[in-house]
Amino acid sequence: MDDSLPGADGRPRSRWTREQAAGIGRRRGNVAPVAGPPTVDPFPDLHVWDTWLLRDRHGEIAEVDGWRLAFSLTAPADLLPGTRHDVAEIRCFCSRDGSEWRDAGPVFDGGALGQRQWAGSALYDDGDVYLFYTAAGREGAEELTYTQQIAVAHGGSVTADPSGVTLAGPWTHESLLEPDGEWYETEAQSRGMTYTFRDPWFFEDPATGETRLLFEANVPAPERDGDDAETSERREFNGCVGVAASPTGDPLTWDLRPPLLDAVEVNQELERPHVVVADGRYYLFVCSHVHTFAPGVTGPDGLYGFVADRFEGPYRPLNGSGLVATNPPDARFQAYSWMAFAHDEEVLLQSFLNYHDFAGDSLDAIAEFSEAEQRARFGGTLAPTLRLSVDGDETRLLGALDAWRIPTPGEPLPPIDESELPDGDFDDVTREGVAGGDYGADGPFGSEYDEPLP
Repeated sequence: MDDSLPGADGRPRSRWTREQAAGIGRRRGNVAPVAGPPTVDPFPDLHVWDTWLLRDRHGEIAEVDGWRLAFSLTAPADLLPGTRHDVAEIRCFCSRDGSEWRDAGPVFDGGALGQRQWAGSALYDDGDVYLFYTAAGREGAEELTYTQQIAVAHGGSVTADPSGVTLAGPWTHESLLEPDGEWYETEAQSRGMTYTFRDPWFFEDPATGETRLLFEANVPAPERDGDDAETSERREFNGCVGVAASPTGDPLTWDLRPPLLDAVEVNQELERPHVVVADGRYYLFVCSHVHTFAPGVTGPDGLYGFVADRFEGPYRPLNGSGLVATNPPDARFQAYSWMAFAHDEEVLLQSFLNYHDFAGDSLDAIAEFSEAEQRARFGGTLAPTLRLSVDGDETRLLGALDAWRIPTPGEPLPPIDESELPDGDFDDVTREGVAGGDYGADGPFGSEYDEPLP
């Protein structure tokens, strides 16, 4: 790949390299405590997974008359967990204290773009709500498709009273961005096991005031003359963090820019990219799966991160390899879809409880269990919130808060307790899974239990 390819500001693009990723491994400080089954599930009739918070332009958690809002992908809990992406809808939850949450219901009453909606972000700006989301699937198609476009809903209202929050339409839905085929791979160009153009995340740079929309995508990496079969296969793993700019700061007007960072020959999916600014540095976080690493590079399901001194980069992998947080070796898929947000001197990591009672190497094996057992092993609710120390290019887990605990910076945290953090020699369990191997044969995304979706 040509290292002169431009990044977000015309300079050479930041890259997650195979040499950097070769250092990925579980160590004390990046392994979360064992979560176990949910101790409290406030919404047992729902599968709840990818979640994001209502924020203002400055990235702070917004409040509406004292209520903070969280938006999640949801589906009825009577569905098999592996099929929930096919019917995902965005739902709103609200809380006064960041611990007790109420269901504010589905956000949209029809009209959303795509066949279903996947993850995004939410902006509260001078009383207006903008819901950025992934419109997944081709509208009008008789069968599910995996076409993806970045969309926004605006014009709806949010009101609050002592009983909770109400979101009401009419919403106006607009398509904002589609891949251009030059900076961002189109579905027709894709040679990989998955295709991505999703997960829009709003960000306004506190240093410059410039407004950006981050998203997950793939860079074009076609076969090249002279490449051997191994190199050609590695290049099918071509994930990137895309970016668009709003020249005026208007949340409805965006122009594509070159990728902020790519992972060609390292990883196919850099999911839910987002930035936390701390101590003047820019921390770029993404989520990824064990099965989306390229042949010859392996890493666990986890939160990965990079740091730069300016938004445009260049970005360096945190902790040398990029791995920030992952699941314990005996519960390798217990949580996923981490979303970081600043809290005073710490960064907090919110995620959802996935297959908390499963120690296999691949989620393909979940299909071997009975339907009742599949549901029993799946959390489908928010996981314990992790506490993270961030110091320059290094991070370290400090412990965990309760599930569904989402405090604002003004709310104190309990004393740090690292006693539940796993400790020991993890060398024999860091290379689970078969990178670049067999992903099943149940459609364009492999087995439904691989879950390489939003």
